[in-house]
Amino acid sequence: MRHYIAPAVLCAALAGAGCVINVDADQVVVREEKRFTAAANAELSLSTFDGSIAVQAWDRPDVLVAMEKRGPDRETAAALEVTAAQEGSRITVAAVAPRVSREFVGIGNFSSPSVSFVVSVPRGLKITAHTRDGSVKATNTAGDLTVRTDDGSVRAEDVSGRVSLETGDGSIHADGRMDVLHAQTGDGSVVIDADEGSSMRGDWDVSTGDGSIVFRVPANFSAEIDASSRDGSVRGDLAGLERTEDASGQRSVRGRLGAGGHTVTLRSGDGSIRVVSR
Repeated sequence: MRHYIAPAVLCAALAGAGCVINVDADQVVVREEKRFTAAANAELSLSTFDGSIAVQAWDRPDVLVAMEKRGPDRETAAALEVTAAQEGSRITVAAVAPRVSREFVGIGNFSSPSVSFVVSVPRGLKITAHTRDGSVKATNTAGDLTVRTDDGSVRAEDVSGRVSLETGDGSIHADGRMDVLHAQTGDGSVVIDADEGSSMRGDWDVSTGDGSIVFRVPANFSAEIDASSRDGSVRGDLAGLERTEDASGQRSVRGRLGAGGHTVTLRSGDGSIRVVSR
């Protein structure tokens, strides 16, 4: 028999002033918010043991963190802990992994605990986001962006500045006017779209252990290109690029785009690579 827990009772049990509770057949969902006033040079660190992270820029000076805590029952949801602190210009929000108090045995659905974040930030903030299991998405950010997920996809849309994106298992897609780029996945495809106005202020590296890479650049992009795949085709459709294949069968494309300058290194362990114009 399923027992329905009245939201008013559950809010009281969770002691979450202003919390919003949803209860369905499989899980309890608790939604809460934290708000911070951000200085011009503020840094934001986000981390969760399990759950997605979405960061989007807005035109306000505040940082708003909307948290969604999920658990299979009231006790589990109540025990989920999120620490939030601000020390000077540094803001830290971290979901703490719960202790495993009991083992699930039986037939049916089981919703493991998780905490996800949806965060609104001033556009120039320096952001670090990490989740052990879940996707990460950043939209319209302009400060340094560092993203890591052990298992999940990564998307960075309309971003600028220094960008570092890593996933142990998942795809990566990034577009914007980036200055420095690091994109790495252990297993998944990578798509990079450098917008008009992108100007390299350091070397870029893009790699996947198993997957394809598409690297798109504007017509006036300047860089040295070094692309190779251990097992897959490599193609460069731009003037100045030359395709080769060594005795072991490894294919590569190398050459200079525009005035040259910093190096873009593209590596795939098993997959195709394409360097094309936008």
